[in-house]
Amino acid sequence: MTNTGVVNVVAVFHPLDGHRDAVVAALEVAIPLVHDEPGCELYVITEADDGRLVMIEKWRSVAELDAHGSSPAVVALVAALDGHLAQPVEVTRLIPLPMGDPAKGEL
Repeated sequence: MTNTGVVNVVAVFHPLDGHRDAVVAALEVAIPLVHDEPGCELYVITEADDGRLVMIEKWRSVAELDAHGSSPAVVALVAALDGHLAQPVEVTRLIPLPMGDPAKGEL
């Protein structure tokens, strides 16, 4: 399926034992910079009970998300995360399928 419109992303970070604070600190620097990028409508970090950090994103277009992938904020974040993750970040792009109440059925 080809999509050029709104795209959501889930990115999962697995900090090494004892490295959670370093990962959170790197995200804390990057997030405000990403919020200012064209097309960023949502860029939120959450934490799971098992220690995974889960980023939930919403981008106005695929092109703007693609540009985000090589933005200075992301380049700096990747460098700051070096040596702090147990595995590569798991990134999944999702095409919205809005249903029901628009205020509750879509990001």
